Amino acid sequence: MDAAAAAAWLAAHRGRGAPLAEALACFDALPAVACDDMPGEWDGEEFPTGHPMDGLLRAHAWRGKTFVDAERVHPLVFARGDGTRFAVDPRRIPMGLAPHRWLAQSWPARVAVRLLMPLLRTAAPRARLRTVTWRGVATASMVYDHLPIIDSFRRVDADTLLGLMDRRGEPAPFVFVLRRRAGAAGG
Repeated sequence: MDAAAAAAWLAAHRGRGAPLAEALACFDALPAVACDDMPGEWDGEEFPTGHPMDGLLRAHAWRGKTFVDAERVHPLVFARGDGTRFAVDPRRIPMGLAPHRWLAQSWPARVAVRLLMPLLRTAAPRARLRTVTWRGVATASMVYDHLPIIDSFRRVDADTLLGLMDRRGEPAPFVFVLRRRAGAAGG
């Protein structure tokens, strides 16, 4: 799949997602990403496929990821009400709530998370970039420091990536899209 076809496919499915098999076929058709191409701030959006995490990050103001360099990555960046961004320590997120999406997305849960966000914040990087071979292609992948999770990326275009979060124990990956923030080139 060339960049134009992948971009068109993502645009056609934006916000509503697609069956996992279609998302994986798109991912598998895309070219690898070099770790050197990753630095910068990236806006994230979920790509619904029926995964238990669909809707959870959006419900709690997830905004994306920040790649300072290969050794310093902020895997979860959220936003305050005023739009300012901050990194969160992923090991403090209760991932066990994902199968209970209705509870985790409820109004009381969203309020509780907003109140607890100051305790979840971190200035320390919580992941690293490495080239990992997954689904048959060696590509830039984000390895979490304290969780059994690896996010692998494929290039749609210079400023758009399709990502798969592979978490030990889950039968299917979580799918997401990253778009480089305007004016947020690497470094």
